[in-house]
Amino acid sequence: MVQKLQAAQAHWHILYTKPRFEKKVFARLTEAGIECYLPLHKTIKQWSDRRKWVEEPLFRSYLFVLTDMKNYYTILNTQGAVKFIHFGGEVATIRAKKIEEIKLLLSNFSDVEVIDLQDIVPADEVRVVAGPLQGMTGKAMQYKGKQVLAVEIEHIGQSMVVQLPLKYLEKI
Repeated sequence: MVQKLQAAQAHWHILYTKPRFEKKVFARLTEAGIECYLPLHKTIKQWSDRRKWVEEPLFRSYLFVLTDMKNYYTILNTQGAVKFIHFGGEVATIRAKKIEEIKLLLSNFSDVEVIDLQDIVPADEVRVVAGPLQGMTGKAMQYKGKQVLAVEIEHIGQSMVVQLPLKYLEKI
């Protein structure tokens, strides 16, 4: 009964890390038994002598942590962790549904891009009516000459962008 109460109090929070420390912080928190999520995507890196596929964090310097506030200082004392994102004077939470949307986008699309919210021109709110993203909402817009769906990630000022056929979208 106590475990259910604690699970009900746990929320997804956004942890800001030192640059290029996302994977290290993720590993340390996982070792400590704290549930966290680090969205990764594959990209090709070019060096002077070779090209290689590498997995990079989708959101630079951000990590999602499922915790209640009793672990607040344990998490912040993790080497590489900087701070929790705050909104309205409180530690910001992100809905579990949004975490599931990120996972769904990454599992179904290899060409997911992240753009700043300020780069998004006013767009129509839409709902996906077909395909693997059915039921998801976002904004339909033109990006790099293509019709895309932009899914906003609250509190970090970024959106995930994927290309979808117009026939899969319905204006809300």
